Amino acid sequence: MNTDSAWRDTLLQGHWFKHLPPFLQDSLLDLARLRELAPGQLLFQRGDAPCGLYAVLDGAMRVGAVSLEGKEALLTLVQAPQWFGEISLFDGQPRTHDAQAEGATRLLWIPQAHLLALLAQHPGHWRDFALLMSQKLRQLFVTLEQQSLLAAAPRVAHRLLQMAAGYGEVDASRRLLQLSQEQLALMLSLSRQTTNQILKSLQQEGALRLGYGEIEILDLARLQALASPAGTAIR
Repeated sequence: MNTDSAWRDTLLQGHWFKHLPPFLQDSLLDLARLRELAPGQLLFQRGDAPCGLYAVLDGAMRVGAVSLEGKEALLTLVQAPQWFGEISLFDGQPRTHDAQAEGATRLLWIPQAHLLALLAQHPGHWRDFALLMSQKLRQLFVTLEQQSLLAAAPRVAHRLLQMAAGYGEVDASRRLLQLSQEQLALMLSLSRQTTNQILKSLQQEGALRLGYGEIEILDLARLQALASPAGTAIR
């Protein structure tokens, strides 16, 4: 299998790329370059100039920020075959957050200038990138609502379900999440102790299996019941 075919096979597992017009799929692969990052390596930082669009081929990207006091806000872990970096494509403004490799990570990179040139020639495809961004906005609104309305346990269950579905990007749910309890706590703005208690309870119920740096989902139905509005009373 050649490199282009391998990249395409990975990206076709994602909802957004799979539903792009064939011309745009081919054009993106023609423009793409491979980026390989070592564990902990920064791809870009908040305030950096826009550099293009990225897709994760394998590994994961940690997206967040660190305050002057050293407190970390972890927004998400971006995993294959998810895309990121499209906000700066639209407004040309600096990066809003830091993006750092969680482990050894391979990315597909579409340079900003090349992508803008493609869209200048074929402006109708702006809508395809708007759909990528709107999908993430929907997820953001759901997350904000959860933060305000849901108790801790339903929030944990819902975030695990979101990650299993690649935040709506993958068609089949992943069962094994490369995610530590500390990372999950940071993403939900919960204490590690609270998150640990909820996860251990779910493990005792047979919904999850906790491993080192990973969480395996064993019972999707149980998580879905806990994440539903009826589950908000469970703490």
